[in-house]
Amino acid sequence: MGEPVLLEAVRTPFGRPNGAYSDTRPDDLLAFAMRGLMARAAIAADQLDDCIVGCVTQSGEQGANIARLGMLLAGIPYTVPAVSVNRWCGSGQQAVQFAAAAVAAGDADYVLAGGIEHMTRVPLYSDIGGLDQLDPALQARCELVHQAESGERIAERWAISRQAADAYGMESMRRASRAATERRHREMLATTGLMRSGAPLELRRDEGIRDTIDPAKVASLQLSFRPSGQGVLTAANSSQIADGAAAVLIGDRRRAMADGLRPRARFLARVAVGDDPTLALTGVIPATRLALKRAGLSLADIDWIEINEAFSTVVLAWARELGADLNKVNPWGGAIAHGHALGATGAALTAKMLAGLEATGGTLGLLTICIGHGQATAMIVERID
Repeated sequence: MGEPVLLEAVRTPFGRPNGAYSDTRPDDLLAFAMRGLMARAAIAADQLDDCIVGCVTQSGEQGANIARLGMLLAGIPYTVPAVSVNRWCGSGQQAVQFAAAAVAAGDADYVLAGGIEHMTRVPLYSDIGGLDQLDPALQARCELVHQAESGERIAERWAISRQAADAYGMESMRRASRAATERRHREMLATTGLMRSGAPLELRRDEGIRDTIDPAKVASLQLSFRPSGQGVLTAANSSQIADGAAAVLIGDRRRAMADGLRPRARFLARVAVGDDPTLALTGVIPATRLALKRAGLSLADIDWIEINEAFSTVVLAWARELGADLNKVNPWGGAIAHGHALGATGAALTAKMLAGLEATGGTLGLLTICIGHGQATAMIVERID
């Protein structure tokens, strides 16, 4: 049996819709992240035993097993197999957790895990032709609503006000702007893109981050998902659509050390849970509890927490249920500020959390992601000094 460890983790900056990556294919963006990972890891690509990549909308340019296409574009030998996985918003994290499980089982010594989502070129639901193409029989069993409607119902159930949702969203933006300005993101690869004029640029920060925040303008924004009814969600407290890719190298600790590599963190818990498919996004609550139980820890023990900001209401409800210290939550901002590139997010937040733990001298990190139709992933890692 092996002991899986995190050896290296990188991500591209996340691009805005119709932004810097508009003319970049998703398989090319994924290949760029893979090449960046292998360059930093300094191991031969033929040492990889497998490649696992998360991707939600696996159609068009993201179809035909994009994990395999990306690794071939990256110059990884064709003898290395590859597979694409879809656990919706948790896909990138699930790829990391599957990779760790393969190493733990002794099935692999080194696995490249990652994620990709280019929401500009491959829109959500384009794989099935739209949300209305879901089997009508599902509605007879459970009410499947748009995820934003789930976010609004969470606000109602936990009595989260528009003011609280906005305040959280603005704090996420402030933290992301500060981290980007101070260039804290060691995990980020400088990535080539295009300016709106068409001129080339080198993207070194998430494109969606706003450095200037006007509370009055935030308060004046119209509701995004309930324009004619009562609600709290707007563009200022919801995740941004984004394009991006990430790659993570998982290896067996003993093998890595024998090969002269430095393990950076080990896994204490890896979980996935199912939850209410209508509220949909509350799975982070039982997922966090289960991960803490398996690791024998309390939330107070955790130094750095990444929870995907699908909507601010998700994070606020989770924090109330768990009694979380929000100072430890998304210290460099979250998806409200930098965007949510669906299948890439879990791997990208793994890289971000590892960089954050090392930058602050923290030891324990928790990552949890809510998932449409009622699921969630969570894992706890321990930094190795």
